[in-house]
Amino acid sequence: MSQKKEKQPILEVKDLSICFRMYSRGLVQQELRVISNLNIEINSGEIMAVVGSSGSGKSLLAHAILGILPGNSSCSGSMKYCGQELTARMQRKMRGKRIALVPQSVGYLDPMMRVGRQVSGIYGTQKQQEEVFRRFYLVPETARKYPFQLSGGMARRVLVSTAVMTDANLIIADEPTPGLNQEVAEETMRYFREIADAGNAVMLITHDIDLALSVADKIAVFYAGTTIEIAPVHDFVAGKEHLRHPYTKALWEALPQNEFVPISGLQPYAGSFPSGCPFAPRCKDRTGECSGTVEMRELRGGEVRCKHAT
Repeated sequence: MSQKKEKQPILEVKDLSICFRMYSRGLVQQELRVISNLNIEINSGEIMAVVGSSGSGKSLLAHAILGILPGNSSCSGSMKYCGQELTARMQRKMRGKRIALVPQSVGYLDPMMRVGRQVSGIYGTQKQQEEVFRRFYLVPETARKYPFQLSGGMARRVLVSTAVMTDANLIIADEPTPGLNQEVAEETMRYFREIADAGNAVMLITHDIDLALSVADKIAVFYAGTTIEIAPVHDFVAGKEHLRHPYTKALWEALPQNEFVPISGLQPYAGSFPSGCPFAPRCKDRTGECSGTVEMRELRGGEVRCKHAT
């Protein structure tokens, strides 16, 4: 009887912090911390959906993994790809080859190059590009168009198509579905599921939690530049009582099918993060303990950054 192959970590991020050097008054420099002690791990065969409000650090994490943060940034902590430290040299070597990005902005497309050539790139063939376009409902004539000639939905599908043409075993998809109709969005999710089922890893950054729930294995919830919960996808499906962090529960209540229940207050801006739990100012369960250091801990098959979660 053959043993089930154990899943191996493809991406490990531990205690990642990101700062930007900025000028506050005149020539006075200060460091603005935008991500603090962020942790995720994605294994082979997994899709991790990364969710959270705008400004919580989702896209910054993607750019840090790829090594495409601006020059005034600095990082601390650890990032590993297939067990090896993800150094700047390794990022350059793997970027676009073994680690592929489906970017959020269609501005990543070269405005001076026909999109068919951009999709086939260095490693693909015209036949592969044609097959991919058929899968994403792009007519053959699309290959001869320039980006400015595409609708928003077509440009988004072209961006997703670029990920197919590499041998990447880590796909980072940053908001890949806005502007797509339901059929194409679902086909995109099925494609990511196939990639993962083949032994690869997918990090799916999205605001569309319902769509993510249909394919993801686990959900990482970001708030104010850090990870506050990582939960198996079935916990979101099962209901609020199966989740751990107060913010995650509030996020669940805010879904359309749960009547858009709002919470008071706003996510703090970078530079004004409170000490301790960043959600504490909005949390009805907060106590004095919440102003101290709050570490991620294992709880009920997931992980949570909360002293009072049970």
